Amino acid sequence: MAYFTNFKMMMLFTLFTLTSNAVFATEVPETNKSNKPIPEATKFVTQHKGTFNGKNLNYKVVAGETYLLDKNEQPTASIFSFDYLVGDEKNNRPVTFIWNGGPGSSSNWLHMGGYGPKRVVVPSDAAHPGTAPYELQEAPETILDITDMVFVDPVGTGYSRALGETESKAFWGLNEDASSIADFIAQWLTKENRWNAPIFLLGESYGTTRAAAVSKVLMDKHLINVNGIIFVSQALDYQGSSPYVDDNIVSYITYIPTMAATAWYHQKVDTSGSFEAFIDASRQFAVDELLPALFKGNTLSTAERARIVEGLQRYTGLSKQYIERVDLRINAFRFAKELLREDGIAIGLLDGRYKIDERDDVSADPKTDAAKVISPAYKAALMHYMRTDLNIQWQRKYLNPSDPALSSNWRWRTAPDGVSWEPKYVNTAPDLSYALRSNPQLKVMVASGYYDMVTPFFDAEYTLNRHGINAEKIDYYYYEGGHMMYVHEPARVSLLTDTRNFIKEQLAQNSEK
Repeated sequence: MAYFTNFKMMMLFTLFTLTSNAVFATEVPETNKSNKPIPEATKFVTQHKGTFNGKNLNYKVVAGETYLLDKNEQPTASIFSFDYLVGDEKNNRPVTFIWNGGPGSSSNWLHMGGYGPKRVVVPSDAAHPGTAPYELQEAPETILDITDMVFVDPVGTGYSRALGETESKAFWGLNEDASSIADFIAQWLTKENRWNAPIFLLGESYGTTRAAAVSKVLMDKHLINVNGIIFVSQALDYQGSSPYVDDNIVSYITYIPTMAATAWYHQKVDTSGSFEAFIDASRQFAVDELLPALFKGNTLSTAERARIVEGLQRYTGLSKQYIERVDLRINAFRFAKELLREDGIAIGLLDGRYKIDERDDVSADPKTDAAKVISPAYKAALMHYMRTDLNIQWQRKYLNPSDPALSSNWRWRTAPDGVSWEPKYVNTAPDLSYALRSNPQLKVMVASGYYDMVTPFFDAEYTLNRHGINAEKIDYYYYEGGHMMYVHEPARVSLLTDTRNFIKEQLAQNSEK
């Protein structure tokens, strides 16, 4: 689960038979240069068996800390990760580093819902998941048969913490975060003797922002080429996913296909034809008709305006009166309140399939995100799984949600203090473009949910079709779900199948060099 500006975070925030034994290990010296005690790095090792895509595997889970070191080889932070490992360091097995977004989200969502070998079961039809106990099931469809997996919790999330005299906020920023995660990967490869293993990055939402930036830092700072990147709910250029900025014409375009898909789901538009054809038509309308109209502003003729109003009604299901009142500019967050207003229902932002009966039926936008109802199930499942399956017996608090100070201290500034810098939309697409040009073998898989009103799928297309990115380097996949499309069971299975095939194709490509 992820969100990506401080404003969004305020609005949306919230938003595996097994044997085991525990082992503790010291990874670094016990003191730093200030002589403030640094505790021993901790890890818990458990042995497991499972069948994944027809393959019987013995694997181990190493749940523990990796210390980041400064130039004096002293620890500055502990990054906690859940490492699913098959075989040993001699086999050069691929490693996929996986993280969620936020910024300020632990890896819980992708771990317990998307890619982990066990998953929490929530209703596939976007119904309320109810209360504990929640069901955990084996997830034999996951990708452990072809790649080791490392689920990463950035500093201030999960068990990850700053150490010694280093403050947590030293890691809380766009550039700072990317650097720390790249440092973690390099340190992990050294610790596990996996430097010659194929490497994949997999992030969700802000985790895609991070993945693009990390790919460049890995190359420039550590001389590490990445074999492939998987974006789940792409969020590289925030202009196309910031509908709350009134004069942001781009967002009024990028959200149209998502609103069309959501209106189709709730049967507020004509569903007599093909869903795919309807979505394609909404794309064409947004680019060929709505964009020029908004650009013209008040010079738009009466006839042209009437045609745009009809088109917006056709694809969003909203009334002509409402479309006129908002001056053809439909705020996607307000759409979540308006679509089913006559029924007194608001729909989800992270997943437009979810519904909630809010007390205030006349507010402009939802006061909460209907899709957040799955959060308690994911939290309970992870906490239970860590103690029963992974034998993590630790008194340290698992931060999920993150450190409450993280959001207000997150640094979006990309220039050093004292250097002129004008605030602008976050955008790491140029970092991805740089990595793709520097590494001709690199390709990107983009997974999007049709009903995601936080990171709309058309924005992924808009973003990745620019910035000098070769279209042949990007593979797009679409799913009947929202931001966490894996909540919908058919989408989860398809996502894992598509991810597996993407990784296999990249490995085959590299073997042919």
